[in-house]
Amino acid sequence: MSHVIVDTHAHLDQPTLLEEITPVLRRARAAGVTRVVSIGVDADSSEAVARLAAAPRAADEATVFGAVGIQPNDVGQALPGDWDRIVALTTVPGVVALGETGLDRYWDHTPIAQQRDYFDRHLRLSQSTGLPFVVHMRDCEQDVLEMLREAHQRGPLNGVMHSYTGSLEGAAEAVALGMYISFAGMVTYKKSEALREVALSVPLDRLLIETDSPYLSPEPVRKIRRNEPAHVAHTAACLAALRGESLAALAAATTANAARLFAWKN
Repeated sequence: MSHVIVDTHAHLDQPTLLEEITPVLRRARAAGVTRVVSIGVDADSSEAVARLAAAPRAADEATVFGAVGIQPNDVGQALPGDWDRIVALTTVPGVVALGETGLDRYWDHTPIAQQRDYFDRHLRLSQSTGLPFVVHMRDCEQDVLEMLREAHQRGPLNGVMHSYTGSLEGAAEAVALGMYISFAGMVTYKKSEALREVALSVPLDRLLIETDSPYLSPEPVRKIRRNEPAHVAHTAACLAALRGESLAALAAATTANAARLFAWKN
């Protein structure tokens, strides 16, 4: 694999990946995936991904970076002091982002007012630290856009709409607000014509790719129940073909976009 690509969203602390983290990262590197951003969903998970980001890696393994935060479905179980733990993790080397955060009306785990409170905390922490934020959005596009508009009035936004499944109009507004749009395995599915239309509309300099592993395995490995970072190469190939671009061009653009968003060198 000669193309360098980045998996901008994986949950490497999940047991099915963590228990064989070295071979997982070796397979990623062999597939051209040089960097993986491992995403926290609560305080314990965020500390785990920070440890993963700090651990030394061999030359034949993908490099791991961390994102720390409390996912909207998990904020209802957040303990006193958990938010302070997230804030403390933002200064740990290898932590490059906040999240995942956002809103979710599909699952009824946490009252929406509490979700909004924590989303606002992440947005304000992003604006005060300069760290980008990672947005989870499910069945609540207008709610999320409303909060992004409000945050944008305070200052520039620096973030990504992860595993995007929203509307074409929502993607366009998010881009106008300064956001990146990331696509996971669902964009490769046969029934995802509307989502591919959205992916076609996103400017190349605002496009990212991810696995959301161990979830959402893309075609042609969809039958593999546990997704992993190496499989982001399939999503990259799908998007390149869809957009009429070479895989090399799409890989180079999305890798440069990730470097710009997460502020790493090379």
